[in-house]
Amino acid sequence: MSLATPEKIRTLQRKLYCKAKAEPAFRFYVLYDKICREDILRHAYMLARGNAGAPGVDGVSFAAIETSGLEAWLAGLREELVLKTYRPNPVRRVMIPKPNGGGERPLGIPTIRDRVVQTAAKLVLEPIFEADFEDNAYGYRPVRGAVDAVKEVHRHICRGHTDVVDADLSRYFDTIPHSDLMKSVARRIVDRHVLRLIKLWLKAPIEERDEGNGTRRIGGGKGNTRGTPQGGVASPLLANIYMNRFLKHWRLTGCGEAFRAHVVAYADDFVILSCGYATEALAWTKAVMTKLGLTLNEAKTSVRNARQERFDFLGYCVLQRQIERRESETITPVVQLRGRWGQAPRDRLSGAGLKPPQAAAVKSRGRERWGKSSGHDPEQVCVRETSESKPADDASLRNKCHQNQRRVPPLGKVCQVPD
Repeated sequence: MSLATPEKIRTLQRKLYCKAKAEPAFRFYVLYDKICREDILRHAYMLARGNAGAPGVDGVSFAAIETSGLEAWLAGLREELVLKTYRPNPVRRVMIPKPNGGGERPLGIPTIRDRVVQTAAKLVLEPIFEADFEDNAYGYRPVRGAVDAVKEVHRHICRGHTDVVDADLSRYFDTIPHSDLMKSVARRIVDRHVLRLIKLWLKAPIEERDEGNGTRRIGGGKGNTRGTPQGGVASPLLANIYMNRFLKHWRLTGCGEAFRAHVVAYADDFVILSCGYATEALAWTKAVMTKLGLTLNEAKTSVRNARQERFDFLGYCVLQRQIERRESETITPVVQLRGRWGQAPRDRLSGAGLKPPQAAAVKSRGRERWGKSSGHDPEQVCVRETSESKPADDASLRNKCHQNQRRVPPLGKVCQVPD
């Protein structure tokens, strides 16, 4: 069970969100004092403790802190923040296996002290940027998760957007340019003390130890110009802020209409579901990502036809096929969503195993959204079309998609990516 946010902190978050939502161009000048508040630091500690986790480079655990005195520890941390003497410790880097067995990926483990400060900053900053995030972003956001993203993919495929760009960004968290990221943050945050905190976390040294002889190696530091360590509390929020530039640019340039397509993103994992323009959408995406200083993984990025080929998204294997019923019935599009290795995939946000409910058939008509009720099974869902909305065959659907074609945005204009 998640820890309930105290009402006083929740009131502050509501005010920040409402102000940011009502005035998209407003910039916040005084926020550092909110991060230093006693109640926010205490709640940040409880959140960090609820997530458990291993100690950082200093070896200090939660049990050790509480044994020596939690109130005194929080008071000392608050004093460092108020006096501007706080400096983050190096981040301990460990290698963990990837879920699909495809090698290892680095995980940064900050000290508990740094985790608490990052959590306090996240409590204050997240409502502001949450007001700016695009609706098609699902990763590391409140009341959203991987299953919601899969449901949205299912909805678009059932509506005929079966030309899919299965995209994969190469080492996204490790390659985010610091200068461009800070510009995106500064578009909303002007408080120089908050910006200084974020820069300190981005420039924090990274400590690695050789498993064989225990040799200690230090990387990163002030000379580092890219990346935010995976494992830090602030890293998912910063990664979402930068990825939002791509999603916002997609919307502002009218690519959804030009490519007859929709983007569904979960942090750095995203798919583009198009109706006949997947190749053009992929070329446009490559140009924009290059301008953002990011790179698509050519080996893992591909264009697929969801009517004939499977593609993986957030641990699900997605395929649309058509089942021929009796002559008096219509053809029923079916989307199969299966976890890898026959198991339910894990939600990347919470880390908890998903428990699929009982299977159900859901009727879809017009703009009705799928998945409002928890009784729908994300593992296998059949959508029956009524006689009023009879699905067309491949040829007629493709002809319909190509009618009234709109001009594809020229690649020469991708340089105007918003902050």
